[in-house]
Amino acid sequence: MAELKNDRLLRALLRQDVDRTPVWIMRQAGRYLPEYRAIREQAGSFMGLATNPELACEVTLQPLRRFELDAAILFSDILTIPDAMGLGLHFVQGEGPKFERPVRDARAIDRLGVPDPGAELAYVTDAVRTIRKALDGDVPLIGFSGSPWTLATYMVEGGSSRSFGRVKTLLYEDPAAAHRLLDTLARAVIEYLNAQIEAGAQAVQVFDSWGGALSAEAFREFSLRYMAQIVDGLKREHEGRRVPVVLFSKGCNTQLEALAGTGADALGLDWTITLDEARGRVGDRVALQGNLDPAVLLARPEAIRAEADRVLESFGHGAGHVFNLGHGITPEVPPEHLGALLDQVHATSPRYHGRAPSPSD
Repeated sequence: MAELKNDRLLRALLRQDVDRTPVWIMRQAGRYLPEYRAIREQAGSFMGLATNPELACEVTLQPLRRFELDAAILFSDILTIPDAMGLGLHFVQGEGPKFERPVRDARAIDRLGVPDPGAELAYVTDAVRTIRKALDGDVPLIGFSGSPWTLATYMVEGGSSRSFGRVKTLLYEDPAAAHRLLDTLARAVIEYLNAQIEAGAQAVQVFDSWGGALSAEAFREFSLRYMAQIVDGLKREHEGRRVPVVLFSKGCNTQLEALAGTGADALGLDWTITLDEARGRVGDRVALQGNLDPAVLLARPEAIRAEADRVLESFGHGAGHVFNLGHGITPEVPPEHLGALLDQVHATSPRYHGRAPSPSD
């Protein structure tokens, strides 16, 4: 593997000094880019794109050709694990992911097995290896997975949901079965992410997209517990470097201290909390990633620049911040608006690194 030329992201995730705040964007390879839409049409379907290592590599690299980003993130989907479990994943236009065979009872749960990353999910590890080779050490590659709770919501509901009625009913009526499902998923995520690390992912992120749908007590029992299990089971050193782990639990700002106690290296934040408040609560236990509202990128460039400065000022001086959005970039964003954001982060963030200002400055 080529020597890493830009390690800002990895250093920041480990709360080490950097010259400027590193930045990458959730869903940076996606529908806001016309070149992505062209490749997606060529592939014929979303999963046709995600399961083709060469095409997945191409769309992973597309944003890096346009923008000065500090990381690439594997192009894939959070539902690859349940798909590999044989649930019949497909995508319906205008409705999103659907499963032909949702998991609705204890018998269906007990039939599930942990997929072999080298077999059913080999297209993902093949994509990781292909991307690492193509990056040639320019920036690090981030691998990822959905959290057990988030994966379970899709598997039990059969697709996206607003109320999560079926999966919550399972939690409260048959918690033992719910725990068996979540434990199976946690073991699957550990194997899957470790396979990505072995293939070349240099940092990994767990997306707990629906953690905020749970009560505080249920979150700790049915989501946090299994993310901690994952963190504990991950390979944390590879290729002579630490492999940072990021937990992104959307809508869970009341749980920051507990999330910081999992052993993760960094926490992703949505836009409903300020970075200074989050930093005050978790101290130096974890780095923080985020947290610009994605809708800001629909505004005029001058407003985008002002909001970028506000986010940087909110974190303040010192190590341990990765600039990102509070959720994924949306398809309506003009690419030049993302360019304005990145230019502003590059221009403004160096003032927050190096010697801390003294009262006399």
